[in-house]
Amino acid sequence: MTVPETDRRADSHSSVGRSDDVPPPAPPRRRRRFRPGALLLLVITALLAALWLLPLAWAVLTSVKPEAETTGIPLRWFPTEFTLDAYRAVLDGGHFWLWLFNSLFTATVVTVLVVILCTMAAYGFSRTDFPGKRALFAITLVGIMVPPQVLIVPLFDQMVLLNMVDTYWGIILPQIVTPAMVFILKKFFDAIPRELEEAALMDGARRWRIYWQIILPLSRPVIAAVAIFTFITTWNNFLWPFIVSTDPHFMTLPVGLAAIENGYGLRFARVMASAVLAGLPLLVLFVLFQRQVVRGVAHTGLSGQ
Repeated sequence: MTVPETDRRADSHSSVGRSDDVPPPAPPRRRRRFRPGALLLLVITALLAALWLLPLAWAVLTSVKPEAETTGIPLRWFPTEFTLDAYRAVLDGGHFWLWLFNSLFTATVVTVLVVILCTMAAYGFSRTDFPGKRALFAITLVGIMVPPQVLIVPLFDQMVLLNMVDTYWGIILPQIVTPAMVFILKKFFDAIPRELEEAALMDGARRWRIYWQIILPLSRPVIAAVAIFTFITTWNNFLWPFIVSTDPHFMTLPVGLAAIENGYGLRFARVMASAVLAGLPLLVLFVLFQRQVVRGVAHTGLSGQ
């Protein structure tokens, strides 16, 4: 019995359709080749990370030791008994929470003022022409090369003259002058296409609107990096707050902890506990904004700050 021609064509079309529905076999995955250079780089990175983490681990472990074990011979990494007596002594032995507030307040205000003033100055150097522009920018570059320690005496004389010793503004104002941040922001603004600004000018936008609605939104990565590094630098600054603040009520956390450490003598557990407490907010800041920190180091060259 012969199959009709129409049935053969239907069977052939159905077989073709079924063959098209079957996905092609996946190509075999290539195995990654072992590269000795990559392994060497991984080992070096692990060693550098260990060198950075070992002092931190020693500080944390020493801070939870009984005071008698910190000077015992031989030295031991781990305490025989974990205790928080050193932290209690640090928190109860001074104005810790007041010093913490002072550090947060001064670092936040300095960061906000640096971002506002430096972005405006960088925009002026990058996008506008005015008499004396090159001379002013040259002075800014010279300011980068002047060590801050050279300006301690004249700055303190100015604070005494303005009656700003033992005040928040006496701590804040000298720290907002950061010519390095002006230079970094200017270089970033120079890379922004000028066609965007020219189009905005043709539409009737003024300089302030261009700065606020075009330049700043496009510069968020570098602004975030500048803000984070300014906050960290201000938080860690010890010399200027130590000189300009003698009243314990206006001391920042590094200055206050150093003051009470002098009364501890050789009580290493309390010294390490105060160091851990002083560095804990920066650790939290880095964990929350580590992507911005890494991006800022990669794109703006702030690793040298």
